[in-house]
Amino acid sequence: MSRTAVTERRVQVVTANLLREGHVVWLTADDTWTRDLSRARCFDDAARAEDALARAAARSGEVVGCYLAPMRPTPDGPAPVHFREAFRRAGPSPRSLQTA
Repeated sequence: MSRTAVTERRVQVVTANLLREGHVVWLTADDTWTRDLSRARCFDDAARAEDALARAAARSGEVVGCYLAPMRPTPDGPAPVHFREAFRRAGPSPRSLQTA
């Protein structure tokens, strides 16, 4: 019996970090930045995603580190495919800043 691989539909979102606060943000459909991943604009066309990324990266006074992140579309908005994006979505990790 042969197995058929199930191909999961994937989309991309533009993500970055706010320049001043450092918060993780995603680009919305109205070209604003949001800290709420469920509001991120999903791209299923690579050319449009690359165009949006280029425009976002040009906004160097607002954000740094722009890139396209793969996501899985869900009824509640995009969901991270990779651990890195799930970790970034959760926000900064708690750690002690005390020195010995």
